[in-house]
Amino acid sequence: QVQLVESGGGLVQAGGSLRLSCAASRSPISCDAMGWYRQAPGKQRELVASMARSGSTNYADSVTGRFTISRDNAKNTLYLQMNSLKPEDTAVYYCHCVVLGHDRWGQGTQVTVSS
Repeated sequence: QVQLVESGGGLVQAGGSLRLSCAASRSPISCDAMGWYRQAPGKQRELVASMARSGSTNYADSVTGRFTISRDNAKNTLYLQMNSLKPEDTAVYYCHCVVLGHDRWGQGTQVTVSS
């Protein structure tokens, strides 16, 4: 089973940037799809961005044009570049991998955007 460890979260001012990393115990292409989800206090976990094994990507409307998902198969790492951050992006961000319908999650990394 793949293990996922996120890093790169922190406190940033509105308009700033952060890059999240997800180190996987296996190549990202061992997952049918990998992605980033987030959960803000009192809200449900929501999809931010995903990448299929083929490399096709999908983004939530709220982050389209600001966030970019990418992967480095040689480093077994998934990234999320977040630009033009807004206070409403504040949440715990989770890395996700799905294989044959089985979900794996990282422990999450906190992103806080101050106004």
